[in-house]
Amino acid sequence: MRRIPRVRTFALAALLSASAVCRAYAGSPSMQEFTQIERGRYLSILSDCAGCHTVPGGKPFSGGRPIETPFGNIISPNVTPDLETGIGAWSDDQFDAAVRKGIGRTGAHIYPAMPYNAYTRMSRDDVMAIRAYLNSLEPVRQSRNANTLPFPFNIRSAMSVWNALYFTAGEFKPDPTKSAEWNRGKFIVEGPAHCGACHTPKTLLGGDRADQYLQGANLQGWSAPDITNNRRTGLGSWTAEDVALYLKTGHNRAAAATGPMAEAVELSTSRMRDEDTKAIATYLKSLPGNTDQAGPAAVDANVMAAGGAIFRDQCSACHGIEGKGVPHLFPALAESTMVHSNDPTTAIRMVLRGARSVGTKAEPTAPGMPSYGWQLDDRQIAAVLSFVRNSWGGAAAPIDAAEVTRVRSDTALRND
Repeated sequence: MRRIPRVRTFALAALLSASAVCRAYAGSPSMQEFTQIERGRYLSILSDCAGCHTVPGGKPFSGGRPIETPFGNIISPNVTPDLETGIGAWSDDQFDAAVRKGIGRTGAHIYPAMPYNAYTRMSRDDVMAIRAYLNSLEPVRQSRNANTLPFPFNIRSAMSVWNALYFTAGEFKPDPTKSAEWNRGKFIVEGPAHCGACHTPKTLLGGDRADQYLQGANLQGWSAPDITNNRRTGLGSWTAEDVALYLKTGHNRAAAATGPMAEAVELSTSRMRDEDTKAIATYLKSLPGNTDQAGPAAVDANVMAAGGAIFRDQCSACHGIEGKGVPHLFPALAESTMVHSNDPTTAIRMVLRGARSVGTKAEPTAPGMPSYGWQLDDRQIAAVLSFVRNSWGGAAAPIDAAEVTRVRSDTALRND
């Protein structure tokens, strides 16, 4: 199934800026209206609305982006204020029901590719502010292509069963025993930022596995990492400052954002206020995650020797002979949660296809990793990754060549 990359364009930043909002409402007599629009603009950043509702080279928020799911592609709708193809003719109640309850304008269920199960944590006032911002944009007339969901997933009424299993409506309620910063972080993570959509494992029906909250998942040909405070596979070795810096710049002393996370950093987290990235970090660092620790991995000595030789020849120039990398530039493999993840999909993919990190206002350099899929065969890639996963104090299951073959085939089919 081909993955359609999320939009990555600095032109969008200008359209999302406060100055654009000012121009849209030039001459408005009400400062209160502008305040609501600006609040909605920021909430749309927290919610990463542009990531799904804008296609590369297209008009902002005019929809048409295929959202890949395990059941088929769902096409994002036009949410500009066009009266016929957008949301211009929607009532406030209809818009609120769609965003927070998953009920479309006609009363039909919306598929949870639009994460209403997270957006329900926002208040109606939050949603009305987002609508005020969207209404300030240029109306775009653009019809929506049909979804490509096969039977029986194309039966929307079946969503009532999904909702009964996995959807609980209700606004976020602060925990009075926790700090305001912690509560703000939890609200953003569980609500507008919908972090669980990527980082929480899913059932066969696509619902969240609540008992594995934010412990990593596989989607769209990538493995989203564990973002709990697990020491081996999560953020346990990161400080709260490391987490906040990663969200704000796309880099920190140990890691660099790539793939879907790089796009989320570019369009959403890098544009958040510092106090919000710090709040997210505070909340994530409070999550214990799975406390199970891996014992010493049984890796064949010949595999380790072969992998070590490949690492010295191909990888050490950037990542260092001891896997320490270069802070804010090349990831420290010795501390990489992606490298030690129980799901090695992303690590394999990056060696096969290479990757480009994200450039942000704070750190505009976007370092890249070259592809080695043309140079190394599946057995060699498995060896070097098994070496990296079990060196410098690390311990993780060795990777089999068959797993590399699977990822190579999948990425070739996606052509992304």
